[in-house]
Amino acid sequence: MKIVIVGATGTIGLAVKAELGQRHEIVSVGRSRGDLQADITDIASLQALFARVGRFDALVATTGSVHFGALEEMTPELYQLGLADKLMGQVNLVLAGREYLDDGGSITLTSGVLSDDPIRYGSSASMVNGAIDAFVRAAAIELPRGLRINSVSPGVIAESMPSYGPYFRGFVPVPAARAALAYSKSVEGAQTGQVYRVS
Repeated sequence: MKIVIVGATGTIGLAVKAELGQRHEIVSVGRSRGDLQADITDIASLQALFARVGRFDALVATTGSVHFGALEEMTPELYQLGLADKLMGQVNLVLAGREYLDDGGSITLTSGVLSDDPIRYGSSASMVNGAIDAFVRAAAIELPRGLRINSVSPGVIAESMPSYGPYFRGFVPVPAARAALAYSKSVEGAQTGQVYRVS
């Protein structure tokens, strides 16, 4: 298969690339690195990306930013970061990429454990992750041509603990390579409308 991984230069993206790259052709996309570059918040940027890539079999998104902060300090602008980047950025990928996916192709988005297990300072991440999972379940019943869509909801990634550990006290870290297996299940399997939780 020809697989486009957006966010391929990040911690999870690198692990997914290593897993799927053993068997498939990978097109790595990043904001400033990778085979190609694109801005997920800009639909025109994504349309240009997919026009350059051409037809492909699977789209994987392992990207998106949110703001972590105390609820009392959150503003509409701080919430907008996660809404515009992680949520609508991944939705933009679906909207721009679906026309280039071959029949029976798949889309895999990334949410996260905070949709089900919230933490202090994580209200934006919980909101966005829950929305991504809900979008996947709804989009799965409408996608044409046998296209499939799933999300992967990993726990805190072990390699990210030096940065995020203080937010995730008591959580069991998940190695990125283990999370990558859920992306393989989504891409190489047959299910749709699923949320693969990795803990």
